[in-house]
Amino acid sequence: MSLALLFPGQGSQSVGMGVALADAFVSAREIFAEVDDALNQKLFELMREGPEDQLTLTENAQPALMAVSVATARVLKVEFGVDVARAAFVAGHSLGEYSALAAAGAISLSDTARLLKLRGQAMQRAVPVGKGAMASLIGPKTDLALAEEAAKAGSAAGVCVVANDNNKGNVVISGDKAAVDLAIEKAKELGARAIPLNVSAPFHCPLMQPAADEMAAALADAKIIAPVVPVVANVTARRETDAEVIRRLLVEQVTGRVRWRESMEWMASEGGVTRFVEVGAGKVLTGMAKRIAPDAEALALNTAEELEAFAKSL
Repeated sequence: MSLALLFPGQGSQSVGMGVALADAFVSAREIFAEVDDALNQKLFELMREGPEDQLTLTENAQPALMAVSVATARVLKVEFGVDVARAAFVAGHSLGEYSALAAAGAISLSDTARLLKLRGQAMQRAVPVGKGAMASLIGPKTDLALAEEAAKAGSAAGVCVVANDNNKGNVVISGDKAAVDLAIEKAKELGARAIPLNVSAPFHCPLMQPAADEMAAALADAKIIAPVVPVVANVTARRETDAEVIRRLLVEQVTGRVRWRESMEWMASEGGVTRFVEVGAGKVLTGMAKRIAPDAEALALNTAEELEAFAKSL
């Protein structure tokens, strides 16, 4: 049985995430304390108590979600004897790629927390609030080709591209608000439903270039080593182990498409993965895995009971 560990992205956050793990395991508390120290911020207190609008801010949500993922992986190793190295691959959705790299030892926890804090701030700075937008195109007719046609129509009014190819039936577009609004109308004509997303900036599109420039400078100084298992990168949808390639792809990821459907399909076919396990907050990627690779097993590890049951199943 070939295993892949998946690490969730923004949108999976909620007040209270990670609290049960911290209450149950010293190893989880140590992770949250290290992230707090790295950021000089009481981030875990915010995760525990809220308010939700503060936790949802990109600069808080990104390191917080990473902390929950890495804490879950640490508990899995320390308490249940299951190391990340048991997996054939790790992969993370957008910011989750940083979680995957931290869990696989490519970037230190403290550096990952600081990089994600900066990433969130840089993304927010890149585009004035209200200028950009994102929308999720959903429904049985929705696929990458439909989304690209809608985005092309939207481009008549500004920047509009496919940001996240999540799975058939769920593709996200991003860009200038006027362009995304125009693309939504085209998508509806083509038979898709379109839901504007409540986001603070238009992620994964060319408007994020100022943020990519900031991340390029920060990542140039960051220590990155080869992960203990290959990471399947968002922008290539292929396995990567070279530290310098990973560094470059993390910069490209800021403006580039999250090729999640392709990443999952590659792991299930070429990579031979038969079991996808989501490590961290929520079950968003588990749902996607079931739609993309229905012949594989998919499960999420959110509780101590789920961690124990998973460890026993290996």
